[in-house]
Amino acid sequence: MKVGIIRCMQTEDYCPGTSDFKAITNRTGVFEGVEEEIEIVGFINCGGCPAKKSVLRARELVKRGADTIALASCIQKGAPIGYPCPFAKKMKDLIAEDLGESIVILDYTH
Repeated sequence: MKVGIIRCMQTEDYCPGTSDFKAITNRTGVFEGVEEEIEIVGFINCGGCPAKKSVLRARELVKRGADTIALASCIQKGAPIGYPCPFAKKMKDLIAEDLGESIVILDYTH
């Protein structure tokens, strides 16, 4: 699995992504049960509200080898501050529509 992670631009000021990387290393969260090697292709923010740049960023992660796009837990679950992105569903739908069925999209990381 070659994963590109998209995270919330608002939380990147204080969150270094440690829990995302630990989830991959320890095979927890959405990565539980993944037996194949996981390579992180990239870790980038969504581009800011209302997430219009997320499609271009997901497309670039795929160009660089990602076969899986994970929306970090700060987007879908609101971790760590408890405020999920109000554009999360639209963001996921736009990315899925743009990239097609050959790319897996994960709803969260940890």
